[in-house]
Amino acid sequence: MISRRHFLSTSLGALSVSTLPVPAIEPIKRPGKSRMQLGVAAYSFREYFQWMRDKEQKPKEGKAQWSILDFIDWCGDHNVPGAEVTSYFFPKDVDEAFLLEVKRRAYLRGVQLAGTAVGNNFALPKGEKLSEQIAYTKKWIDYSAIMGAPHIRVFAGPQPKDLSEEQAVANCLESYQECLDYAAKKGVFLGLENHGGIVAEPENLIKMVKAAKSPWAGINLDSGNFHTEDPYADLEKIAPYAVNVQLKMEISRKGAAKGVSEPSDVKRVIKIMRDANYQGWFTLEFETKEDPFVRVPEICDMLRPLLA
Repeated sequence: MISRRHFLSTSLGALSVSTLPVPAIEPIKRPGKSRMQLGVAAYSFREYFQWMRDKEQKPKEGKAQWSILDFIDWCGDHNVPGAEVTSYFFPKDVDEAFLLEVKRRAYLRGVQLAGTAVGNNFALPKGEKLSEQIAYTKKWIDYSAIMGAPHIRVFAGPQPKDLSEEQAVANCLESYQECLDYAAKKGVFLGLENHGGIVAEPENLIKMVKAAKSPWAGINLDSGNFHTEDPYADLEKIAPYAVNVQLKMEISRKGAAKGVSEPSDVKRVIKIMRDANYQGWFTLEFETKEDPFVRVPEICDMLRPLLA
């Protein structure tokens, strides 16, 4: 005879995680103290890669064109623990063999893959184009799992002309949820980024992430992407939901003259994340016009003691 206790334990144990109800997420609670690791995004060197969104770029300033493998080597050479291997710079015909070589190279160089990114748009009207965006995101979830990259930053998108903001948000959430359900099977986080469009301000972003029914949901907090009256106050609102952080070296406030920005208050951004007890990657995405081969190492040297 099987005891009732044994029956219940084995029956519950046989249930997969996906069959159990998952509540909407609340601010992420992490035990212990805040700690952050330095990373660099491949986008910091965007003009120097051979490939950019499936198109070949012309060599720049006599420099040899990079592959994503060269970027990993750069991180190893400059003692950068984490590399965001942004999808835009992978070869057009990327295959499993190349993805495994990325994983191999990173391991041999002592570099962790902090994640990747896809240039998706989830706010499109329902139909073929939105389905293509979802399929493309799922493809990169597969690619991330092969490489061992634990996080993908994904985008909401702009409000289409023929949709209300409410409908665009609904389409985005539905698409995000479908991709989250797929990502959960692969062990990949999907960080919805504060990247303009329908998430130009924090309210819609928080609304969607809180409504997402998945432990693999969260926000990719980009310190330079809020162009509101008080970007730092808005970063504080989304910080409790962050699963990845990207640092920009400039911010642009609402009302500033076109093209006018101000230096990022890096110490304030770090304090915001510490106050939220964030633990994870703190990744530099360098976008100013200065030479990244000069400035990125300098910024990394500045960040190391601040993150320690």
